[in-house]
This record gives sequence, structure tokens and C-alpha cells, in this order.
Amino acid sequence: MAGRSFPGSAWTTGNAPLDVDRARLDGAVDSLVHRPPAHGVTNALVVVADARIVVEWYGANSNESTTHISWSMAKSITHALVGIAVGDGLLDVNSTGLLPEWSGDERSQISLRDLLMMRSGLSWVEDYVDDTRSDVIEMLFGESDHTGDHASYAAAKQPAHAPGDHWEYSSGTTNIVARVLANALGEKRGSHDAVLSFMNARLFDPIGMTATPKFDDAGTFVGSSYVYATARDFARFGHLYLRDGEWNGERILPSGWVADCADAHAIEEESGMGYSHHWWTRSGDPGSMIAQGYEGQFTWVSPRRDVVLVHLGKSPAEYGNQLRSQLEAIVSEFPVREPNVRHDG
Repeated sequence: MAGRSFPGSAWTTGNAPLDVDRARLDGAVDSLVHRPPAHGVTNALVVVADARIVVEWYGANSNESTTHISWSMAKSITHALVGIAVGDGLLDVNSTGLLPEWSGDERSQISLRDLLMMRSGLSWVEDYVDDTRSDVIEMLFGESDHTGDHASYAAAKQPAHAPGDHWEYSSGTTNIVARVLANALGEKRGSHDAVLSFMNARLFDPIGMTATPKFDDAGTFVGSSYVYATARDFARFGHLYLRDGEWNGERILPSGWVADCADAHAIEEESGMGYSHHWWTRSGDPGSMIAQGYEGQFTWVSPRRDVVLVHLGKSPAEYGNQLRSQLEAIVSEFPVREPNVRHDG
């Protein structure tokens, strides 16, 4: 796409491609960032086209150096880390018997692919409002027999369905994946040194991304929720997927690893978003891959338009669909591209 261009060590900023109607694009941006505060607040918006920043907007108390929480965008970063480990031969997506505590029961039949597709079959309630019946709130903030060990909390859940039969979005599932990755890297219990070194050396450093992941008390990466980075750095991560897992001629993710991310196998009824392998999709933007986090964190990757959009802010759940539509409106201002053709004049 677009000559396979990549960001340099520092982002280049410039005008939108010549075939973009700048007035319409600016109107779509203004409609988003100046929406009524009750509908949500945008803290940062970055749009990248042809590997350069063509839109950049920051709210009060935020700028290009401000770090923001990923929330569930971290799940898509977890997908990348697993891909690297698969490419190294450390993990196999079809492997079962993933955790010692699952030995001897039906959970031993859960595969890594089941986990990546959110089809583990384990009982789970992903509710961000009602903490009286929310597994995700209990896992991250509550007190239980597994306090401080998020993967163990999730892994202790009992099967409600056979592995592979039922889709259930689960932050706990991602933290199990993070534990499986740590085990494959030989991480010592209570430490995160091996995982952090792997993240930096194999993912963040090669794409020039500065990021701060968080780990629980057991030393497991909280892959469900906690990576801190700037909007520009999240855009670098999105650009890696825009370029099919390559970066300046270096293959970071295994060949074919990105392709699964645009292939939805489930549809979330409330939002209409499709779900693939720790990435979301949007039918209005075919081929899209969207990392999506609580309260309106987005890294939207649109290969057919050669665009990455990052939105960071705070939006009430009841305005989530409106936000998604506004982001899609911005992305849609960029025409569909022919492969390997530049449009920057």
C-alpha cells in the first residue's frame, strides 16, 4: 500500500494526500473534537496517511508527549507479542494443555487459538458498570483468593461451554494468554524481567515505540488493560499492522499473522462490531483492524485506505456507537487506495 512507506525515527507531519477533501476532513474532525462534553471528551487524535501525520489534535492538558492508558487496546498488543513468540517457535496456536492447573479436566482442551478468538468456553462476566456481577472489575480491582494474580483468577473459572463453541469477550482470557506467553519465555514466578525484555527488544524498540506496560503482583503482564503510551506511539503500533507486520524491511510478526485480524468470527450485538483475534472489525470499513478500549480508546487500522487513526479520551458507554461512527467518518474521508500507489503528490 502507498509504496510501503514507513515512519522514520521521528514522525513526519504534513498535508493530507491530494485526493482528500481537506475541508470535509476538517469538518469531520471538528464534529468529533468539539462534540458536547456530555457525549465524551477527546484528549488526543492522530491520523496517519502515507506514513505521515496529517491530523493531530490535543485537548486541554494533553500534547504529543502525554501518555495515555490503553485499556483494552492492550489486548491487540498482546496479540502481537504472541505472534512474535509463534514465529520464534515458542508457542503454537493449536496447542492445548496450556496451564498446569487445567491438567486432568476439560479446560485442558482449550487451545491458544480458542483464547485468541475469545472462545475458551470459560464462564465470564465482562461488565464495566455493575460491580456486583462483574468478573473484570473483581479481577482488576477486587479482593478474592487470586487478588494480584489476574491470570489465576480467570483460569479458575469453570467451563460454561465446550472450547471453541461460544464467543464471550473476556479480559480474563487475555490475561491467561499473557501467562501462557510468560511461561513460554521461561519467566520466573513473581518476576516480569523476561517478558518486559521481550516486549521491548522484539516489538517496541524495532518500531520506535515507547510504551510502559503494567504487570500484576504475580509478574504477569496485564495484557487485558494496561499499556501507557502517547497517541503517536499507539499510531506506530497501528502502522505495524497496516504494513502486515513488517517495519522498514524487517518482518516483526510472522507472515499471515495480521491477516486473521480482519476476519471476524463474531459480532457484538450492541455495537455491531466484528471480533477476530484480539482485534475488532468494522463492516463499514472492510478489512479494518481496530484496537478498542474502554471509554473510547481506539487504534483504527484501515489498510484499504492506508490510514491509521488513534483516538484517546473519555466517552460514556451510551455514546459509544456515536463515537465509532464519528471515527469512521474521519477514516472514510480518505479514498480507497490501489496497492503500491502513492497519493502525496
